[in-house]
Amino acid sequence: MPKDRFERAPTIEIIPITGVGEILEGESVPDAILQACKKIGVSIQNRDVLVVTHKIVSKAEGRVLNLDDVVPSKFAVKAGRHIQKDPRQVEVIFSEARRLVKMVRGLIIAETTHGFVCANAGIDQSNVDKGKVVLLPKQPDRSAQKLRALIKRHTGKEVAVIISDTFGRPWREGQVDVAIGLAGIEPFSDYRGRTDQYGYELRATVICTADEIASAAELCMNKLDRVPAAIVRGYKYVQNNNVSSRVLARKPSRDLFR
Repeated sequence: MPKDRFERAPTIEIIPITGVGEILEGESVPDAILQACKKIGVSIQNRDVLVVTHKIVSKAEGRVLNLDDVVPSKFAVKAGRHIQKDPRQVEVIFSEARRLVKMVRGLIIAETTHGFVCANAGIDQSNVDKGKVVLLPKQPDRSAQKLRALIKRHTGKEVAVIISDTFGRPWREGQVDVAIGLAGIEPFSDYRGRTDQYGYELRATVICTADEIASAAELCMNKLDRVPAAIVRGYKYVQNNNVSSRVLARKPSRDLFR
């Protein structure tokens, strides 16, 4: 039997950043976050992980479309009729997808230009004016890098940044937040080659800590509370300044369902 271990696990704190307000095209997301932090008396510290919902990043970058300006193609009209979905939304989804996986019951599963396989190519109608849709950032990693750099310029603090979005999961009901943009953090904890407390060698365990952090932060952000950012403090992540969220998308050669 293994010996008991009495080492204390690290304490992780999640701090919601409230009072950010509505973000408009051209506004500075880091400025809005830092102003909100000042109002609530929260200071960003070295080694914090800043989790930001993609929605405010997309809005600041002008990734919002008015459906009245969208002219659906004949294929979008036909597909919309088939799955009972607004053909204008279908057209936008098609424009943001590089591959269609399945269309059924008002839902389109698509591979985005970033390589993510998700519902409706990440197109979202929540938390936006009626008749409009929000698209994913074109380059979420670059958006995260810019946010990280500006936070350091304004505060002098070295942080990691995760841009998150809500994804459904195969085989599981419910949705969770995952990382779609990264800056300054290694997204995986690789346990392969290490032994557990019983002496067994781990051969397949690779934990996506970036997704875990994004999902944990969502517990404080919530979809209806208008909290678009949170600080995760106390997690001892590995810094990685050359990371890309594209590594989170499973390669076709490893995808058993492709």
